[in-house]
Amino acid sequence: MSNGAWTDQENELIVADYFAMLADDISGRPYNKAEHRRGLLPLLNDRSEGSVEFKHQNISAVLKGLGEDWIPGYKPAFNFQMTLVDAVARWLALNPAWLGRHSRAGAPTGLAEARPIWIGPPPTLSNQPPPQELEQMLHIARKFDVAARDERNRALGRAGEERVLAHERAALKSAGRDDLARKVRWVSEEDGDGAGYDIASFAPDGRPRLIEVKTTNGWERTPFHISRNELAVAEERRSEWSLFRFWNFAREPKAFELHPPLDAHVSLTATSFQASFH
Repeated sequence: MSNGAWTDQENELIVADYFAMLADDISGRPYNKAEHRRGLLPLLNDRSEGSVEFKHQNISAVLKGLGEDWIPGYKPAFNFQMTLVDAVARWLALNPAWLGRHSRAGAPTGLAEARPIWIGPPPTLSNQPPPQELEQMLHIARKFDVAARDERNRALGRAGEERVLAHERAALKSAGRDDLARKVRWVSEEDGDGAGYDIASFAPDGRPRLIEVKTTNGWERTPFHISRNELAVAEERRSEWSLFRFWNFAREPKAFELHPPLDAHVSLTATSFQASFH
């Protein structure tokens, strides 16, 4: 059995096979992992089934770093080669519809009630040490600018905002504040971007809640973009403003909230500068 480095061709074959299984998994279609492995083996350089299995786990880890969904049955395995990251990135570049797919977890339509959102503590307050693989995951996220990709994905962002809108209204109704629920506004939809927040809501006691929504299909530590204006509003209206972070949105949405000052939770890195002529 070969123990050598995987070639680009082998990586591309196994990445394509992984995405075929992932598409079935996300859609709820049955598939057989053993059949997929047996189908791959004749195309590879004398690899063992165990080697193929572990490579599938490596792909899960790469997708985690890229802020993407992965197959739950293949637990992410780290310390992979960057050639595998490049192979996954090439597949995504050749299949742009994958990143633009619609979430199954979108907001309800009509009068349907929104499913409750799981809201937990931010990763910085979870009493757990940072995962050992964090630096490798962040390196991949920076290299491929995952934060910018999520920011450009308007369908994803809009779906997240719509879920929060429904969640806020439902929470106020449950608290007996139908009057406030009727006043909740989707500011970014009605007035356009620029307010520094997406949803204008209320606490049950009537205090304003200004909610900026950031949504990803990735894990809870996937980086995100935040504008200079959003940071300014967060600072000016500290007691009212919060950042609602959706993660794992395509499969099983989970969330946490961050309150100012944001730099208590995240590292803020300038990613662009305005150039003015002398």
